[in-house]
Amino acid sequence: QVQLVESGGGLVQVGGSLRLSCAASGSILRLNTMGWYRQAPGKQRELVATITSGGRTNYHDSVKGRFTISRDNGMVYLQMNVLKPEDTGVYYCYARLYVVDYWGQGTQVTVSS
Repeated sequence: QVQLVESGGGLVQVGGSLRLSCAASGSILRLNTMGWYRQAPGKQRELVATITSGGRTNYHDSVKGRFTISRDNGMVYLQMNVLKPEDTGVYYCYARLYVVDYWGQGTQVTVSS
């Protein structure tokens, strides 16, 4: 079992920055991929960025060059720079343990113009 708790969301102006954090507890030593997804109002949840236990990263095309994912033991971070209104949404922390996916409760990110 894995529990995920996000923090760091909030309201920011266009061009600003935020850093999201996610703390994993439970079977963290066996976690493979961790990452972040987001869901905007009226849209499906989409991948933002993931990072494997070996450090391989994957980003949504729309955030490449602006967002950076990192990982340290049971923590995963998302540094978001040059934020745009279309980055607004609920951001969910994600982790995979073997073949089971776990999700956090979500944190709201709002980018105002």
